[in-house]
Amino acid sequence: MKVDLLDLENQKKGEIELNSLIFGQIVRADVMHRVIVWQMAKRRAGTHSSKEIANVEGSTRKIYKQKGRGRARHGSIRAPQFRGGAIIFGPHPRSHEFSLNKKVRKLGLISALSLKKQENSIIVLDKLKAQGYKSALMLKKLKVLNATASLLVDGIIDSIVLDSISNLSHVDALPVAGLNVLDILKHDKLILTVDALKKIEERLL
Repeated sequence: MKVDLLDLENQKKGEIELNSLIFGQIVRADVMHRVIVWQMAKRRAGTHSSKEIANVEGSTRKIYKQKGRGRARHGSIRAPQFRGGAIIFGPHPRSHEFSLNKKVRKLGLISALSLKKQENSIIVLDKLKAQGYKSALMLKKLKVLNATASLLVDGIIDSIVLDSISNLSHVDALPVAGLNVLDILKHDKLILTVDALKKIEERLL
């Protein structure tokens, strides 16, 4: 499957072949969902915490005598039924990560790339170089490409490119090593360089 090879001025430089083993596969929404859940779980801080009865400040004395008051029996003001008391079976710091088979992660990435190809949302550039640090310059180039909400992928992301998109809220850049399902699906367009295509093939085949 061939696509146009463009430059940042949206001028056609030729054509390039996309590998059908990566960009022409059946889209597995169920697999992409599993990969995204796995990614989001890894991002969770897991720092939520609550105090059990041993951690709550307060007196340890019996709040009133056991019998003769016509009230329920209580031994501590720190009990969970009282305001400011303990939390029973509350959350504690932990990791939310879980393992996911490498083949599943690989299939999820191939499905995401194939989906973008089916939607005609892939733009291939000969190279990705910014003319300066100003975001307005990069935004102008992306508007010409009709890709103002896009993910830029290159073998290695140039620092000038990173600075030029830092103020663009719907544009992100990733090296091929960091390419993932969630970021692909979050953006309307996927912009790849020739170098990125070669490295994606090395990574997935």
